[in-house]
Amino acid sequence: MTKLSVNINKIATLRNARGGNVPDLLQVAKDIQRFGAQGITIHPRPDERHIRYQDARDLKSIVHTEFNIEGNPQHNFIDLVLECKPEQVTLVPDAIGAITSSAGWDTLKHQSYLTEVIQEFKRNGIRTSIFVDPILEMIEGAKAIGTDRIELYTEAFAYQYGLGNLLGIEPYTKASILANELSLGINAGHDLSLDNIKFFKDNIPGLLEVSIGHALISEALYLGLDNVVNMYLQKLK
Repeated sequence: MTKLSVNINKIATLRNARGGNVPDLLQVAKDIQRFGAQGITIHPRPDERHIRYQDARDLKSIVHTEFNIEGNPQHNFIDLVLECKPEQVTLVPDAIGAITSSAGWDTLKHQSYLTEVIQEFKRNGIRTSIFVDPILEMIEGAKAIGTDRIELYTEAFAYQYGLGNLLGIEPYTKASILANELSLGINAGHDLSLDNIKFFKDNIPGLLEVSIGHALISEALYLGLDNVVNMYLQKLK
């Protein structure tokens, strides 16, 4: 079964909109795990506009499934990850001030830098994943830098699927086949939803984990969080 890691950034956004501690991020993380999700993902950004660095520290003792911290490996982020020692760190090439992730790594251009960062995390026993587009050269580059996993950036698939173009899955299937041949674990995320997740999962051999936040929290407004988590779990079986 493909594992579901729930990104709780949107819970932090809602909390920060009013100040205080409503909704309680830590309680939501506990509840999501209790409902059956196999992981919690956070993506702290330098401006801390949603997840704060302190949230990462506080969540370390709360997350008993898989703790996944995403972000651009700048110095403060690297220090935070080494302090918290999550089960997984996912490296994302976000520009400062970016609203959301918009592209995967160029694993050829940034080979030396990524290799150095990944080695530091692996020396500390932290599994590494890097955000990549479904481009075969980038998958090969990911193998060369020594990452444990890739996370396929799925916005393009989701957009094409929404237009009814099922062929939009083909680059992702080819990328996953290559990743399997190279013994790279496969994660995926960005704009995956209840509408498209089963089709995506069924066409990605060896898909280990999906990280879903915006769509899941939005769907939960209508359907209920417990219900939505388990709807995803059923579709991922």
